[in-house]
Amino acid sequence: MEPPMSAAFDRNQSAGYLINHLARIFATALAEEIRPLGLAPGQFMVLLELWREEGQTQRSLTGRLDVEQATMANTLARMERDGLVVRRPHPQDGRAQSIHLTKRARALEGPATAAATAVNERMLRRLPAPSRAAFLEAMRAVIAEARRDA
Repeated sequence: MEPPMSAAFDRNQSAGYLINHLARIFATALAEEIRPLGLAPGQFMVLLELWREEGQTQRSLTGRLDVEQATMANTLARMERDGLVVRRPHPQDGRAQSIHLTKRARALEGPATAAATAVNERMLRRLPAPSRAAFLEAMRAVIAEARRDA
């Protein structure tokens, strides 16, 4: 007689389970670090994209961050309310709006990225440099493959 399916599944051998668990741990730690700055993790990931390339459309941000359109719309509305971004008519597409950083958002780049760096350092401190590099490279490869499959 075969064991029930749940008994045969070892979550500690499941990449999906472990990645999800680790992502929740990282998100919680990041939320704690950036809360004093008035930011939430969802806002931080949008800011990372806009600090890199300002003036993107909502659609572009949705694609780059792999989130649902409704989630992005809600996040941007909160960020606009909180004085982090402003929307302007897109110069080439009259139907779209480009998203721009406010002075407040620009001023948060240093403290917010320092907070994220501190979380990463704390979470990965037990990994020697070569293992850390291999771990990050493996995650980038899995993400790239997942995007190809999507």
